[in-house]
Amino acid sequence: MDAKNRFETKATFALSRLEWLGFLTVSLVLVFQHHAEIRWGVFVLLFVVIDVIGYIPGAIAFRRSPDRRVPRGYYVAYNVMHSLVTAGVLAGAWALFVRPEWALLALPVHLMGDRALFGNSLKPFGVAFEPETDPAFRVFEQRYHSVADSGESAAARTVEGTDAVRA
Repeated sequence: MDAKNRFETKATFALSRLEWLGFLTVSLVLVFQHHAEIRWGVFVLLFVVIDVIGYIPGAIAFRRSPDRRVPRGYYVAYNVMHSLVTAGVLAGAWALFVRPEWALLALPVHLMGDRALFGNSLKPFGVAFEPETDPAFRVFEQRYHSVADSGESAAARTVEGTDAVRA
């Protein structure tokens, strides 16, 4: 994946998930090392607020929608609440206005868990709210793999229709 080819192969996606698993592991080790110092009510609140605001409303709307489409606002809510930037701002504000505390580890535990264990990151508007392979991406992947398997050079690997996945 690079700035001009914004997709992941199975191998690069697995490597990304492995990196996120490393961050999840560090976060969980810190949780276990400081379990006696964690205010567990705050930890649980910070852990669940991400999905209460960012996932559950969109998931309900998706399941209730006859055409499985949801308004963009649900995507925005999901992406804002599942952003590492938002987590950093929330943790910084909490540390500044409440106090620094180990319960803030709930934020990276949740976000790295989503990424490492479930493979979920931010949601683009053009795909279903719940994970399912987009037909245009399936076609792109098939074309990409058939060209890549043929041994052609990267310069010769022009795959017709690839712009469909760059929207």
